[in-house]
Formats: sequence, C-alpha cells, structure tokens
Amino acid sequence: MPEPSENPAPPPAETPAAAPAAEGGEGGEAGGISKKAAKKAEAKAKKEADKIRRANEQAAAAAASRAAVQAEDLAKDNYGQETHDTKLSADLVDVNVKNLGDEHVGKTIVLRAWMQNARMQGAKMAFLELREEGNWSIQAIVAANPEGTPVSRQMVKWVGAINPESFVIVEATVKKPLAPVTSCTVQNYELHITKCFVHAAAPTVLGMTLAAANRPVANFSDEAPVEQEVEKLTIASAGETTGTPAASMLTHLDNIVMHKRSAVQQAIADIRGEMKELYRSYLRSHGFKEFEPPCLIAAASEGGANVFRMPYFEKEAFLAQSPQFYKQIEIAGGRKRVFSVGPVFRAENSNTPRHMTEFTGLDMEMEIKKDYREVVEVLEGVLFHIFRNIEERCAEEIALVRSVYPSEEFLLPEPGKEVRLTFAEGQKLLREEGPEEFRNVTDDEDMSTPQEKALGAIIRKKYNTDFYVLDKFPEAARPFYAKEDPANRKVTNAYDLFMRGQEICSGGQRIHDPVELEARIRTKGIDPASPGIKEYVDIFRQAGVPAHGGGGIGLDRVVAWYLNLPSVHLAAFYPRTPKRLLP
Repeated sequence: MPEPSENPAPPPAETPAAAPAAEGGEGGEAGGISKKAAKKAEAKAKKEADKIRRANEQAAAAAASRAAVQAEDLAKDNYGQETHDTKLSADLVDVNVKNLGDEHVGKTIVLRAWMQNARMQGAKMAFLELREEGNWSIQAIVAANPEGTPVSRQMVKWVGAINPESFVIVEATVKKPLAPVTSCTVQNYELHITKCFVHAAAPTVLGMTLAAANRPVANFSDEAPVEQEVEKLTIASAGETTGTPAASMLTHLDNIVMHKRSAVQQAIADIRGEMKELYRSYLRSHGFKEFEPPCLIAAASEGGANVFRMPYFEKEAFLAQSPQFYKQIEIAGGRKRVFSVGPVFRAENSNTPRHMTEFTGLDMEMEIKKDYREVVEVLEGVLFHIFRNIEERCAEEIALVRSVYPSEEFLLPEPGKEVRLTFAEGQKLLREEGPEEFRNVTDDEDMSTPQEKALGAIIRKKYNTDFYVLDKFPEAARPFYAKEDPANRKVTNAYDLFMRGQEICSGGQRIHDPVELEARIRTKGIDPASPGIKEYVDIFRQAGVPAHGGGGIGLDRVVAWYLNLPSVHLAAFYPRTPKRLLP
C-alpha cells in the first residue's frame, strides 16, 4: 500500500448554505436559491475535492517512489567488498594525502588507505579517519544524497560499520573543511566520498589496537605474559588515545602487524634507515669501498664459544660473530679502506634490554699510515656526521618518538673539544667522582655495565656531552688480534665509543705481522694451528699486509641510545633474543 501523505487532505468542504434569492427572481422561491446558483456551488465543491484527491495521489506516488528508490539502492555499485567486477573511474589518479594541495581542491581522486576510525552522524552521514603510511591521516565524509545516488542511506550505514584497520579504496572529492581538522595529520583538506570499497577487511576484534601500539611498551620481559597482558581489545577503542591499556613487548611481537603499523615504530624505522645512509655516504666520501662478508663460516671466527653452530651438509658451520677477519682480508687484498653493513650473530645468553642474539653491524677497516688514532678520528667523524645530520633529516620523526618516549636532547661536544680519555683516566674518574661502590676499581680489569653508565653520567656533567671515546683498554680485556701498545704492554691500541654511558662501538689496531700474531695467540691460550685460527694467520703469510685498524658499530644501539629508548629491541625490525625467534 502507498504510504499516507505527509500532509493529509482536510475533510471535504460542506455544501455551501443556500443564499437567499433576489426578490422576484426567476423561478425562485422566497428565502431559497435558484437552481443555477445551486449547480454552480456543487461544481465548485466537486472541483475542490478533485484537487485534494489528486494532491493525495501525487504525495502517495512520491512516497512510493522514494520507497522504491530506497529498496532498489541506486548506490549499490558504489560500495561493498572489492571484487574483480569493482569499477573505479578510469580517468582518476591515486593521490597520497601527504601530497594534497590547493591544486586538488574540487577534484575527485582515488585514495588507498586504512580505516582508522568511523562514527555515524545520524542515518544520513558518517565521519571517517583514513590513514596511510606512518601517521598520515585525513578526515573523510560520506553523506547520503536526497536522490539516493551516488551515495544512499544504505551506503552510509555500510561504510560507517567498516572495521577499523580494514584496507579501503575510495573515490572522493577534495574540499576545504569549515575549520581545521585537528584530529588528523592533514588539517586543511577533507574528502567527500562517492565510492568506497573494502580491499581487505580487518577482524571485528584486534589482538592489539593501534592506540595501544602507539603507547610506550609496558614490559620488556621475554617471559610468558600473564593472562591480563594479552587482553583482547575491542575495535570500539581503536581510535582512543586515552584510557588505552599499555601492552608488553611480547604482546607487541605477537601482534607484529599492529606493532609495525604504529606511527612510533615507523618513525624509529625511518630514523634507523637515515642513520644507515649517513654512515654509508660519509665513508664513501672519505674513500671507503663497500664489501659483503659472509654470514656462514667454517670455524668460530674469534676462537670463542659464543657462536651458533649448525649442520652444513657433512660438516659443521657457524654464524659469524663479526666480519672482522674478512675486513682484514680486504685490506690484505689491496683495498685501502673498506666498510660493510650486515647481520652479526652472538650466542650470548644475555636477557637484557641492551642485548640481542642478532643485530646489524656497521663495520669499517682502513690502512694506518702513521698512528692508529687515524681510525679513531674516522669513527668519531662518521658518528658526528650521523648525529649532526639526523636531527635535520628526521626532525618530525624524532619529535614523534619523543612524544611517546620522552628524552633529553643528545649532547655533543663542540668541534675541537671531543672527549677522549684513556681507560685508566676513566677509572680514575669513577674512583674520585663516581658512586661509592666504584671507589676501588682498578686499571687492569674491564668495565661492567653499571661502571659504564656511572662514567657516562660523570662525563655528561663534567664535559657536557653524551658521546666520548675510551682508549688504551687493558690487554686482558681485548682479543688476540689487538695490538699491544709498544710503550706499555699492559694496554692495547684499542678503544670503545660510548653514547649516554653505553658502548656502541669497539675497535682498535690489529696485529699485521704473522710472527707477532702467532705469539699473541699463544699468550691467550689458543692453539695457532686450531681450525679457523690457522687460516686467519696464514692470510698474513701470503703477502705483506700494511698496518691497519677498524671498528664495529652496533646500529641498533646507536638508534636506541640516541633516542634514549628503554630497550634496544624497539630499534630492531624483528628482535632476536635467547627466548625469542618469532616472528
């Protein structure tokens, strides 16, 4: 049945009362009306009734038409799950929200993004937040048209119910909002959607919401979390920034997709990438050539036990602890300066926020012309180059990370005032100005982590820097290939570089004479003829090798300590620990 009219007709008018006829009128009667006047009145009433009937019929037809339109859904081809039949306008181009400008206003574009949030505004309109890579987000509006196309009420209802973190494709017109949209990264433009398709739907319940992923990690323990920590968070809280529970590192890694979608993790990854490029560009500009050392080796590279063993056909193989020997082979092979970027493996059962079993090493080696401190200057130079350029290159990313993990600015010494102390001078500072427990440290024992951190605090206060070098490490604290100081055999021409009181680079001058090298190997209690060691010594017997030295920088630590993150695991793409091999 047709719907009743919104304006029902009034009841039919009553027949007008008979008017008195003119006195002596034709055919009239006293006090009555003429037949002609009565017919006239009747015709008029009928005309009014017909007019009202037609209006009612037109209103009913319009209501029926609207109902038919709604039932038919004229926008049905403009939304839904994407299929091979889904059609986008052929003449439109894809645009990234970060590239939107005034030249796009009034134009229709295609955007591929994640549904960050959606809220209904009545039955005819929904407000959306669409997010691309990082935290680039923009407000979008989907509103039903009176005629039901290109957007219908059904389309608005469907779009407003899309699960957060679903990947969608929209066609939309770029417009200027009435006021800046402060909840989104892009504030001066908004999108008015005409088509919306779900390319990949997210589940109704997320293992970890984006809001939780963007909060500081609550616990870095590798132990199995208590049940409450693995709480499933409903999609209703996905857009919230307050009241969202923090998650443990294990929860982050168990929900790696949401962990990596967080803006803070993408910012850390971008900073890491820029630091790696700055390392490469500096060394290349100073005459270094890149090479690629192997990860699979035939023997424990430094004669130690902290190596990963594995079957290798009928033999046994090891994962390289360091590209150390291969850097030296490159120098022996005629290169003056070389560097590499690659994975390093350490089978150390260290379950701390500063250790991983696999990390990225930035290694370099160079010929020494006069003094091993030439190498120290290059290592200082490349790190100063990174620190002094990363702030400009990644200002927004650094600010974003600091909004989640607050930290003091990383302090650097002025040019020409670099802090270089001998190991003995560092120990002396600890004895004189450090905590009570370090009053009796000696110059011939290696530093512990608490000692390093305490010394870092002293140096920051005394020299106003978070970056410094410790040189002349004791002989007992260095490997067999470290060259002893000819003037003092108790120490070596070896050094460490520190950030915020934590070591991020270790290096030194290597022994390049095979006779001296073999003698030093024996003093360390190692057989020069043992597998791996013999082949190493033989390199220096094959041809004359110049004096050389180098260092190995841990990229993960440089990123973590520069940003003062609570754990080096946050700086790694996929952290590996003694208890974690997934994802």
